[in-house]
Amino acid sequence: MFLDHPTITATNSFTEPDRIERLNRVYGYVAALADLAGKNYFIEKVSQLHDHKGTLIVFWHDAPNEEEKAFFTQAWASKVGDGSSNVEHEV
Repeated sequence: MFLDHPTITATNSFTEPDRIERLNRVYGYVAALADLAGKNYFIEKVSQLHDHKGTLIVFWHDAPNEEEKAFFTQAWASKVGDGSSNVEHEV
């Protein structure tokens, strides 16, 4: 069992706990996309997911490639995410 999952945080998470729930759904969506694409050890590259006022910020241990970034864009734009393409990446 993999235990080193990314930290999940959100601006105003105490007054809007649904933001954390949304990030957990997005994380699951991204993990499934990575598995389907055969991206072994993908999740280990991700350090933190943060929702800042509707923008998903993904913090990475190692620099992602364009396909890996696209997993987050797809998940965030979906109905389980924010429905937007507001995604930023930080290494």
